Amino acid sequence: MTGLERFSINQMTVKQLSMPELVTACRDLGIGNVGLWRDPVQTYGVEETAKLVRDAGLTVTTLCRGGFFTAVDPDERKAALADNRRAIDEAATLGTEVLVLVSGGLPSGSKDLHGARERIADALTELGPYAEDHGVKLAIEPLHPMYASDRCVVSTLTQALDIAERFPAHQVGVTVDTYHIWWDDQAPAQIARAGASGRIHTFQLADWTTPLPEGVLNGRGQIGDGAIDMREWQTYVEKAGYTGAIEVELFNDALWARDGREVLAETAQRFLTHTAH
Repeated sequence: MTGLERFSINQMTVKQLSMPELVTACRDLGIGNVGLWRDPVQTYGVEETAKLVRDAGLTVTTLCRGGFFTAVDPDERKAALADNRRAIDEAATLGTEVLVLVSGGLPSGSKDLHGARERIADALTELGPYAEDHGVKLAIEPLHPMYASDRCVVSTLTQALDIAERFPAHQVGVTVDTYHIWWDDQAPAQIARAGASGRIHTFQLADWTTPLPEGVLNGRGQIGDGAIDMREWQTYVEKAGYTGAIEVELFNDALWARDGREVLAETAQRFLTHTAH
């Protein structure tokens, strides 16, 4: 397909494909960019994955995910920092500049959102320089508020930037994901704020469809099926100076039940239909 120069398929969208199947399907469809996830990368082998994508001529746009910084227990915090250093090492091996961070929810029994967010900043104080030394940028991803208690206490771009701006932009920036921010009237201004300091490290698309499934995690709709105007959000990030890859990341049981190559081809076609080129 032509017009896919900026399109990146996030591995989770077609998680039913093995690593070799994903790489082969991308090559066959003319897709040059892929966002990878740590679990399948580790299963296949980090070095082996790096060689596979490199030999196929693919660019790894992001690695998901680091984060989960909000634990109070010292041993848990130490383990989280160690795991994030491994994630940075993996990103560097894969040749991607961006490690996406899902910051973590409230610790069990806690109601202290402010304290949890401060612990994210504490962790980044240690991890930012380590990432810089490895040529990797950390991208805080705000998640929709419905995930605040169990998955991510950073719910808006405002909150993400308030943390990120404590650090150099080449160490810490943000992920702009339509699924998580489309509802927020302040998000366009915050995208401009992020762009002004060079902190938009990745841009991801997913649509909002209802009703949400039980558990809500796997409710990210195929682009074009829901309420979000993808071109509108693309305009915001591009006016803010972002010129990088546009990654489609979908968690969707119905898509995962289908043939992965078919879903990949459909997603590429939806990208062509619902974004500007």
